[in-house]
Amino acid sequence: MQSQLISDDDVLFEDNHLIAINKKAGILVQGDKTGDPSLADSLADYLRIKYNKPGNIFTGVIHRIDRPVSGLVMLAKTSKALARMNELFKTREVKKIYLCLVEGKVNDLNGSIVSYLKKDEKKNKSFSRSKESEGYKKAELNYEVLQHLDRYSLLKIEPLTGRHHQIRAQLASIGHIIKGDLKYGAKRSNSDGSISLHSSELSFIHPVKNTPVYIKAPLPKGGSWDVIDQL
Repeated sequence: MQSQLISDDDVLFEDNHLIAINKKAGILVQGDKTGDPSLADSLADYLRIKYNKPGNIFTGVIHRIDRPVSGLVMLAKTSKALARMNELFKTREVKKIYLCLVEGKVNDLNGSIVSYLKKDEKKNKSFSRSKESEGYKKAELNYEVLQHLDRYSLLKIEPLTGRHHQIRAQLASIGHIIKGDLKYGAKRSNSDGSISLHSSELSFIHPVKNTPVYIKAPLPKGGSWDVIDQL
């Protein structure tokens, strides 16, 4: 029996060093104080069963996406790959693309948001300011409008920095809250508790093989994404 959080259909890419999973909204990437099952723990079980491997299985979390967010998560199967991928993320040599539905009509079809964010640990929320302030870190993203809908806009997002809740906080700061994101002021929740933010694409040079890697995660079927023309 395979891990209940991961099926073969969820695996987008796998070799001896790395594995990419299309995470469902609501699943933790890494364990936290809730004690709920996490993707990292379930991956070890999945690999143990898939390859009939006894003993401990190495799974390293390279990056995380928020629990209510769906989409592509890359994990390492070796410590060498983990260390090298961590360095690629740190030096911004990994291109990340997200898709999101935001409230209202975004009039500028292309744009950038540059602001300063500070994480409030107790509230698990980031606050945005337009000018540099003590304790606030610079955050930057680029966006492109893909579709205008009746009450929402579909955006393609490329974050250029990796701050806590960056996309959620920066879009809310310009008045375009992600659909279903109650924490940042959405008018109503999505029926499944998700927010309409999806980790869509990753591209980078493989840290061991030195070859280009491009991975794309399809959008979840149904739910809040039904309002758009599938990409």
